[in-house]
Amino acid sequence: MKYPNSLIQLIRELSRLPGVGPKSAQRLAFHLFSSSDQDVKNLSDAILEAKKILKLCPVCYNITDTDLCAVCSDPTRDQDIICVVEEPGDVIAIERSGEFEGLYHVLHGALSPMNGVGPEQIKIAGLLERIQNREGAPVEVILATSTTVEGEATSMFVQRSLEPLGVNVSRIAYGLPVGGALEYADEVTLGRAIAGRRQVTKI
Repeated sequence: MKYPNSLIQLIRELSRLPGVGPKSAQRLAFHLFSSSDQDVKNLSDAILEAKKILKLCPVCYNITDTDLCAVCSDPTRDQDIICVVEEPGDVIAIERSGEFEGLYHVLHGALSPMNGVGPEQIKIAGLLERIQNREGAPVEVILATSTTVEGEATSMFVQRSLEPLGVNVSRIAYGLPVGGALEYADEVTLGRAIAGRRQVTKI
């Protein structure tokens, strides 16, 4: 069956979104078609408004609609700790944990030479400049990039770049999910859980 050209174009555009494959794009397209005109207009207006007013925080490069993002403008945050993440969505995930009270730096990507992504394409230089211009004792930088090949390469590159600045660098621990059984864990996750163990009682 041949779809109308306008529907094909809509499916094609939706499939360009990250995480949306052809079948998901098709379902979304049919959903939009069956939605009311007002619902579609609300969605369209929200996209256009977000695109118009959202920008990058000039300090940490997180997404904001003000001069500084909510974290950078919060004086109660620990100014001596910076958590480096790949994407703005990672900030949301860490904030949701409620365990981190420091600042962030968003790289907006990970090093991937195969795809033409080098240090110039992500916000590594901004991190180094931010630390160099800081007054006072060296900060601690927590590397919270993903465990993919690109994420690990980015973590190592950032660590090497920070060495001359006398900054304490740490890497977040990776381990077993809460409620997970050992027999279902892959070797890498289980290995990281063991390597990242911590003492619970003193001998």
